Amino acid sequence: MKIVYLGSGAFGLPTLVSIAREHQLLAVVTQPDRPAGRGGAMTPTPIAAWAAEHHPEIPIIKPPKVNLPEVVASIRVFKPDAFVVIAFGQKLGSSLLEGIPAMNLHASLLPRWRGAAPINAAILAGDTTTGNSVITLADRMDAGLVLAQSTREIQPTLTAGELHDLLATDGPALVRTVLARTSNGGMGGTPQDESLVTIAPKMSKEDGWVDFTRDADECRRRIHGLTPWPGVTVKLVTPAMSSGGATAGAPTEQPLKLLRVQTANSSSQQALDATAMKHEPGIITDLDWGLVACGQGTAINLLEVQPPGKRGMAWADFARGRQLQPGTRLIGGR
Repeated sequence: MKIVYLGSGAFGLPTLVSIAREHQLLAVVTQPDRPAGRGGAMTPTPIAAWAAEHHPEIPIIKPPKVNLPEVVASIRVFKPDAFVVIAFGQKLGSSLLEGIPAMNLHASLLPRWRGAAPINAAILAGDTTTGNSVITLADRMDAGLVLAQSTREIQPTLTAGELHDLLATDGPALVRTVLARTSNGGMGGTPQDESLVTIAPKMSKEDGWVDFTRDADECRRRIHGLTPWPGVTVKLVTPAMSSGGATAGAPTEQPLKLLRVQTANSSSQQALDATAMKHEPGIITDLDWGLVACGQGTAINLLEVQPPGKRGMAWADFARGRQLQPGTRLIGGR
């Protein structure tokens, strides 16, 4: 089939690679280059970067406003058999789509989690299963007919970034199925149940918090659901050093990003201690294990953390290189 691909985010890369290999990719439409990094260098989208490197012969269109008449004309001139849309970032108007089959790959089991951050939302809510949906395009956000779906289990150890990558790898097979059906004369589709709709709003840096007064499972979901972006950063507060009954120095405080944790198993001695002693939430009750007291007598184990200016590392490696004192705590909150 002859395909025009419209997308910007890395989520669509595996599907774009598949389309370029199995179909005739006529053009790539993506968002304009934007400043990125500390230097603010103008940077293409992951989609534009891949297309330019691997298929320099294919036109790349980067419209600030895709529905302008001249932009619409420049896309429709290719006369594709279908549009494939994945994380494009702009709403597509009827003048662009008219008469051309269009499908959108979305990272949730619609109608659950319509919106900009479905992967984050699924983990934050404690969903145990998620997946991808291919839908038709509609006037309302993510409200089109469901053409096909795939499912994937959400393991407790998965971060949003890891789940993003797994769902991205599931995309090509699902889109391939819908394209095959389209080439045979029809897309079909099932209406979504509007009574089951939930919304996944866009995340921001202000969302990067965790409240240790909540129970351990909620803390785990929040940390994993926001990793790698916007990320959960807390304050690591170490009390003054003491020796022979005398206190030297002053408490120290530094930011620390939490990358991966696990809910402390109630069968472990560490978790039993944390529960029995009713530590104040945020206190690291076992410095070797990184056991942090949470609300309702629960606890989490810190597995991976990231100090400022450093790469992520295991908690054991982080703690080994620092003089952490009993009473060291993490301060979270909004």
